[in-house]
Amino acid sequence: MTDELNPSQTPAPADLDPDLQAVAQEVFDLARRGDAATLAAVIKKGVPPNLRNEKGDSLLMLASYHGHAEAVRTLAELGADANLRNDNGQSPIAGAAFKGFKEVVETLLAAGADVEGASPDGRTALMIAAMFNRTEIVDLLIAHGANPQARDASGVTPLDAANRMGAPDTPAQLAKARS
Repeated sequence: MTDELNPSQTPAPADLDPDLQAVAQEVFDLARRGDAATLAAVIKKGVPPNLRNEKGDSLLMLASYHGHAEAVRTLAELGADANLRNDNGQSPIAGAAFKGFKEVVETLLAAGADVEGASPDGRTALMIAAMFNRTEIVDLLIAHGANPQARDASGVTPLDAANRMGAPDTPAQLAKARS
């Protein structure tokens, strides 16, 4: 047994120096604002591309959720994992589908995001896009191989989810994709 800290362990936020906490918060804010150039600069200076906040949201997750395709592209090019989930098991592609950011979904797919990557409850990005009537994203995900017949942990398909949420357009879209 050694006294060395396992390099994969991350200190709890309360254990970090307050100045370091402030710097980390600034980096997370760069991702939320989509400042691709500054993100690239800080990663090149040693900030881990998969840095995560107290909720497990990575820089790429924050950039995706806030609709910043160029920041997503930059982060992915610098080694950020397009499939890294937060503490709730949510993926960047699901967050972008929820928010309706087609360009971000395209960027994530190009960076290797798993089109079928489901959350712990089995919900896929396609189900989320269908629920919120994101027709362009539904088409995009299906074109990239998303299964319109997939089922979540409760047995709900994307079509079922769209119908339950009262989505006006995606049910017909999904019905057509099934035939």
